[in-house]
Amino acid sequence: MSDVRVIIKRDSEREERVVTTGTTAAELLGGDRSTVAARVTGELRDLAYEVADGDELEPVAIDSPDGLDILRHSTAHVLAQAVQELFPEAKLGIGPPIKDGFYYDFDVETPFHPDDLKRIEKKMQEIQKRGQRFSRRVVSDEEAREELAAEPYKLELIGLKGAASAADGADVEVGGGELTIYDNLDAKTGDLCWKDLCRGPHLPTTRAIPAFKLMRSAGAYWRGSEQNPMLQRIYGTAWPTKDELKAHLEFLAEAEKRDHRKLGVELDLFSIPEVLGSGLAIFHPKGGVIRKVMEDYSRRRHEEAGYEFVNTPHISKGKLFETSGHLPNYAESMFPPMEFEGQDYYLKAMNCPMHNLVFDARGRSYRELPLRLFEFGTVYRYEKSGVVHGLTRARGFTQDDSHIYCTKEQMPEELDELLTFVLGLLRDYGLSDFYLELSTRDDSEKFMGEPEEWEEATEQLRQAAGKQGLELVMDPGGAAYYGPKISVQARDAIGRTWQMSTIQVDFQQPKRFNLEYTAADGSRQRPVMIHRALFGSIERFFAVLLEHYAGVFPPWLAPVQAVGIPIGDGHVRYLEDFAAEAKKLGLRFEVDSSSDRMQKKIRNAQKQKVPFMVIAGDEDVAGGAVSFRYRDGSQKNGIPRDEALAEILDAVARRQQV
Repeated sequence: MSDVRVIIKRDSEREERVVTTGTTAAELLGGDRSTVAARVTGELRDLAYEVADGDELEPVAIDSPDGLDILRHSTAHVLAQAVQELFPEAKLGIGPPIKDGFYYDFDVETPFHPDDLKRIEKKMQEIQKRGQRFSRRVVSDEEAREELAAEPYKLELIGLKGAASAADGADVEVGGGELTIYDNLDAKTGDLCWKDLCRGPHLPTTRAIPAFKLMRSAGAYWRGSEQNPMLQRIYGTAWPTKDELKAHLEFLAEAEKRDHRKLGVELDLFSIPEVLGSGLAIFHPKGGVIRKVMEDYSRRRHEEAGYEFVNTPHISKGKLFETSGHLPNYAESMFPPMEFEGQDYYLKAMNCPMHNLVFDARGRSYRELPLRLFEFGTVYRYEKSGVVHGLTRARGFTQDDSHIYCTKEQMPEELDELLTFVLGLLRDYGLSDFYLELSTRDDSEKFMGEPEEWEEATEQLRQAAGKQGLELVMDPGGAAYYGPKISVQARDAIGRTWQMSTIQVDFQQPKRFNLEYTAADGSRQRPVMIHRALFGSIERFFAVLLEHYAGVFPPWLAPVQAVGIPIGDGHVRYLEDFAAEAKKLGLRFEVDSSSDRMQKKIRNAQKQKVPFMVIAGDEDVAGGAVSFRYRDGSQKNGIPRDEALAEILDAVARRQQV
C-alpha cells in the first residue's frame, strides 16, 4: 500500500486528496447516485477505475451529455444480452448510443417482429432487475479472437483496430490502443452472464438503468455499406427518470402526428411514387399551390433586395465539375456519368459552377458589384437508400440558390446584410427561434486554399454572426471543401432543430474559374464569392413548415384559404357568387356543392385544415351576409359580405395564424 495524490474537481472547486493504492473513483465520487462515471485527466472511466498518482477526477452525472451516452450505451448492451438469451443464434454487430437513444445490430435468420420486441424488452427488464455488474478487462488481440470466435462481426472489428473510425460505431479502441471486453457479472455469485467487445465506460450495474423502451426494428447494412450483409437493427431510448422517458415518448407521438410524409398523404400535397424512384417527389395541385406561394414571396423579396434571376441546365460535361472541384471532392454524392458523343455528362449536384459561367460570360466592372445572382435550380444528389427520408433528404430537389460576387472591401457589409435578410425572410414564414453555427476547417487534407484565406473568411463570418445577437455554436471541421460557412439553425413548434439557410465565403472557386473584374484603377482583380441557400431546398423547407404548423398553415400559405359550405342546395349559387368575388381579389376559395350533409362538409373542411369555413343559409342570403366557422370550432354569424372578404384578406396580408 502506498499514498496516491489526486485532485477532485466539482464545478469550480478543486480538492486535493491523499488516498491509498486501490482506491476507486466510486469511493472518491460516491454518495450521489446520479454520478455514473468519472472523467480522469480528460478521459472517461468507469467508477470501478483505480486511481493513480496525479489523477484529476470529475464526476460525470447521468443527465450530462456524456452521462446520457454512458446510460444509453449500457442499455444497448442489456439489449444485446436479452436478444442472445432469447435468440442464441443471433450474431452481434455494433451497439452505440445515438441522439436520444441507442441501437444494436444483429445478424438473425428472420427479421424481428413487433411481438419479438415486446419479449426482448421484458427480458431486458429482468436483466435490469438482476443488477448485473459491468466489469472491464483488457485483452490481447489473440485473447479477444479466442473468446469471440463465434462472433464474426466482432472478429472483423478486431481486425480493423487502428483503422476503425467513430463513424463505424465500432466498440473497439480507435488508433491501435488496447482492446477491452466488458463482462456482465452476476450480482451475487460474480459468475459471467454475458460479455461484449467494448471500449466503455459503462454504468456500475444494470440496476443503474432508470428507464428505457424499445422503439422499432429496421434493416441496416453492416458498417453502412451496401456491399455488406443486411443486419437487423433494434432502436431504443433510455432516460435518467421515468418522467423524462414519458415526456420523450409524448414528444415522439406529437412528432409522428406532424410527420410530413403522413400529412402529405392526408392533405393530398405530394407523393413519392415507387415507380418514379426513391427520393424523387411529385407535388399535387394543393402542394403545388403552397410551393408557388413560397416561391413567389421569396422571389418578390429577392427582387426588392437587388437580386438578378438566372436559369441553368440540369446536366453538364464533367469538365465543369472538375474545374469547380466537385468531382475531386464531392463525386460520391453525385450520380454516375452518362456517356454521350464521347463525353461524360453529369446531373448537376450544385448550381454554383454554372453561376460562375454567368459571371464569366462577359467582362465585369467594379461598378456592377456586388452582383447577386439567384436561381430556383433543381439539383440531383446520390443519397444512399438508408438515409433518404421523404422531402427532408431527397435525391432530386430545388435549391433557392444565390451566389454573390463582391470585392473584399464589400464583403463585411454584404455578409451583414445577407444574414439580416435571411433571418428576416425565415421569420416571415413563421420561424422565430434561431441560433447560428459556424463551420470551419480542421487539419484534414480535404480543404482547398491557404490557411490565411480561411482565417480571413472565417473571421468575416464570425463578425457578421456577432451582429445578430444570437447564440453562436462552433463546428470545427464542418466547412465545405472550398470555404467556411454559417448555418442558421431553427427550432420548430415542438423544439426540434432544423438546419435552414447556409452562407459560405469562397475564395477558391473564383481562382479555379479565373474570375476577374476591372477595378477602379483599371487593374484586374479577383472577386469574393458568397454562396447562399435560404430555404436550403424548397422541398425540405416545405417539409419543415408542414411539420412546424402540423399542416395547419396560416391563411397566406394554405392551399385553400376558404371553403363555402351551403346549408342547403338553394344556397350553393349564393356562395358561388361570393367565391367569384373572392377569387377576383386573389383569394383561394372553393365551394363544397357535394351531396354530403352540412356537418359532413364541415368535418371535411376541418380535416383539410381550411382556415375559413364560410357558411350560408336563408338568413345569410336574405341579409347579404355569411357566417364564419373557424378552425378552432368558434363561429361568427351574420357578417356582411364585404366585411367577410376584408377579414380574410387581412389575415392573408398579415401572414399570421388564425
